[in-house]
Amino acid sequence: MNVLLLGSGGREHALAWKIKQSALCDHLYISPGNAGTAQCGTNIPMRTDGDFEKMEAFCRKENIHLIVVGPEDPLVKGVYDYFKTAHHENSFGANWVGVIGPSAAAAQLEGSKAFAKTFMQKRNIPTAAYREFTADTVEEAKKYIIEQPLPIVLKADGLAAGKGVIIAQTHEEALSEIEQMLRHAKFGAASAKVVVEAFLSGIELSVFVLTDGKEYVILPEAKDYKRIGEGDTGLNTGGMGAVSPVPFADTNFMQKVEERIIKPTIRGLQEDELEYKGFIFFGLIKVGEDPYVIEYNCRMGDPETEVVIPRLQNDILSLFEATLKGNLAQVTIEKDPRSAVTIMAVSGGYPGDYKKGLLMQISSPSSDDTILFHAGTKAEGEAILTNGGRVITATSFGNSIKEAAQRSSAALSGITFDGMYYRRDIGYEF
Repeated sequence: MNVLLLGSGGREHALAWKIKQSALCDHLYISPGNAGTAQCGTNIPMRTDGDFEKMEAFCRKENIHLIVVGPEDPLVKGVYDYFKTAHHENSFGANWVGVIGPSAAAAQLEGSKAFAKTFMQKRNIPTAAYREFTADTVEEAKKYIIEQPLPIVLKADGLAAGKGVIIAQTHEEALSEIEQMLRHAKFGAASAKVVVEAFLSGIELSVFVLTDGKEYVILPEAKDYKRIGEGDTGLNTGGMGAVSPVPFADTNFMQKVEERIIKPTIRGLQEDELEYKGFIFFGLIKVGEDPYVIEYNCRMGDPETEVVIPRLQNDILSLFEATLKGNLAQVTIEKDPRSAVTIMAVSGGYPGDYKKGLLMQISSPSSDDTILFHAGTKAEGEAILTNGGRVITATSFGNSIKEAAQRSSAALSGITFDGMYYRRDIGYEF
């Protein structure tokens, strides 16, 4: 089959790397892609955030059978719905064109924090206590905040590029932030509504399923590291690394996750008639011995994908085909038993201001157990330049997290660009 993969980060390079290996893959296109994805298929300079008519024209021209969506924006904006309608209204044939991702309505699990909270509350899915507020209820929000224990979590309801969450350590900070978010649009339209929720203390992890809306399979779990500094200090980022498997996510804990969170979520999709044929990312926190949901995402995470996908031993296009045909009940997920660790190299200044267009020198890893996944890169002739804050990541296998992390660090020592930085303690607590 011919496949169109949407996105340009490390997640998309990992997906492209896996799709390319599939016996079902005839040709892979990536839009817009990066210097790494160009090694797996053909990069296409095409918008992916809403110009679906142009995308449809490309799919017609190249006889695309499957669209795999990496980032959340196209899903929230309705790429699944567009191609479902196009399939029914036009004569494309039975195989044209499947989309791996939820409908726009179902994507509100990620697109709206308030929607997700209501969805969970309706099914008694464990999550932090909360209330939601708008500009019309700012004073009510302030009264509520004063009554809450510290710290307090404030979340912009909509998509805010991973920047819409504030963990306030004082009531004064929380009162100032709620004012900025609701009355001064600190996060733009995303903070027109704000969810105020209780702070949960524990250790976080990510669990992923692939679902056809009725059946599901559980993929390898992962834990990512958001802070820029070693020892989990400093500003939050899009993710500085990840490990899989997660040592504390034992059989007993994962049974709780499945029974209390995954199964009720899938039932809820059916009850609310939400079409969903794709990934669900469960952002979880382990409080004591019990799992709670911090957030849903309607796609794979980044950099978690860079450890989850390499550990997945199934043919990924066969999994996507089973998803579209509703045959996931017949699928058994096969996992590499080894540990995988990815470590992200970022530009100096990230997650604040940073330079782009820096020349990179990249040496091939000395170990066959290491893969380099590009994130923010671009090719200019024979040169590879930086093109983002998170630039490139090294994923390695090992018999332990420590061994895998050492291999990834060694691989990054063979990469240079001005201001390059990466954490040397990913997986440190294991």
